[in-house]
Amino acid sequence: MIEIILGIIVLISLVMLLIILCNNKFCLANIKIDRAEEDIGIYLSKKKDLLYKTQPIIKDELKMKDFLDDLNELKEQKYNNFQLHDFLKTNYNELFKVLDENEKLLKSESLVKILEDLNDNEENIIGAIKFYNDTVVELNRLVLSFPSSILAFFKGYHKKDFYNNEKREIFEILNKK
Repeated sequence: MIEIILGIIVLISLVMLLIILCNNKFCLANIKIDRAEEDIGIYLSKKKDLLYKTQPIIKDELKMKDFLDDLNELKEQKYNNFQLHDFLKTNYNELFKVLDENEKLLKSESLVKILEDLNDNEENIIGAIKFYNDTVVELNRLVLSFPSSILAFFKGYHKKDFYNNEKREIFEILNKK
């Protein structure tokens, strides 16, 4: 009889240990994701500011009335990081399209300095997004795999979205195997 009671106690202890370990993995993944989102938000804000700084320089040099004017929409609308990233990426690409067509702009020292800062910031964004996506893979794997999926169900953990489709497609392919 004592052996059965001890066996039950050991079994309950193992189940509790498994629950605690799974919960810790979820908590750690969520902390890492929150940190990555904060970093991405900071880098996107800096990118926005740097793109704003290019506007008057390029407008003056090329005598343009309109250049990256949709950036002014940012003041009126509230974007999440995913939307802001896509929006700024479009404006970033438009900036470099104008630069490719007008190489004389690269003679402006202030513009070159802003472009260097933009390039450094873009590398930071790419790194933060990679960290975010890698951590989302961890979290999504926990949400979908047994036995952590049981805990995910009861605690309300859900899959998170990726920043680009490439990572999502890779995750779904691996998940189907």
